[in-house]
Amino acid sequence: MLIDIHVHAAARIGPFRANGETYATAEQLIAMHDERGIARGVILPGGSPECSHCPLSMNECLAIVAAYPDRFIPFCNPDPRMLTNSPDANFTPLLEFYKARGCKGVGELCANIPFDDPLVWNLLRHCEACGMPATFHLSTAIGGTYGLYDELNLPRLKKTLAEFPHLVFLGHSQAFWSEISGDVTEETRGHYPKGPVTEGGSVVELMRAHPNLCGDLSAHSGANALTRDPDHAWRFLEEFQDRLFFGTDICAPSNTTPLVDFLKNGLAAGHIDRDVYEKIGRTNAERLLGL
Repeated sequence: MLIDIHVHAAARIGPFRANGETYATAEQLIAMHDERGIARGVILPGGSPECSHCPLSMNECLAIVAAYPDRFIPFCNPDPRMLTNSPDANFTPLLEFYKARGCKGVGELCANIPFDDPLVWNLLRHCEACGMPATFHLSTAIGGTYGLYDELNLPRLKKTLAEFPHLVFLGHSQAFWSEISGDVTEETRGHYPKGPVTEGGSVVELMRAHPNLCGDLSAHSGANALTRDPDHAWRFLEEFQDRLFFGTDICAPSNTTPLVDFLKNGLAAGHIDRDVYEKIGRTNAERLLGL
């Protein structure tokens, strides 16, 4: 059975999002997980105003987990602008409050400000002190989108990884996974590039240089990073088998989950062995989250 490192759900049907859909309810999400052989999912609240038409609060997340404790694992998700919008804001009491109530990490960080902004680093400093991993959504721009901003080749992420060597980061989104390939450009970053992966991708180089950087393989962005070049994918999964995490990023009942079949078919065809499959699909999450 799989553990999904990245999902979103709502306690009830809320306002329609820009794409005409709503978040899946907990019950809908459980049904989707059952169809795919997923035993548990990490629920990520959505509090940043840039990315949510109907914010999913931390307390609503905990209420869902309380109703289905065997199916969901909570993260908390304070916005770095909370608590006075200051780089001196003390996030530790808030993080410890939610940690005591079962939250295993922080995220998905979606504030649309630079990755190395003092506000972001302040929050990350408290995450590191509290021993809570951080899942981030990376963005290619400020304005008109959501996610922590970085430039081509991820220089701000590189500085941040070095600044917080004891904080586990889970990288996610198109802007992150498009950088798996060395030929990414300003035109292709932040999208779903096709074709063979070339050497020199910033994600690969940063994962080799910084053992605190992990990969959240959820959503079409994570799946595309693998399916665009299966031969590279099997090597990538083998090399970073201890720091990659299966996920879906299910937001709505209509969402597809191509990573499920890709990993299962790769296992059946012998492209990855059972141990690698189990690590990425379940045991890495168990270890990181102390399950």
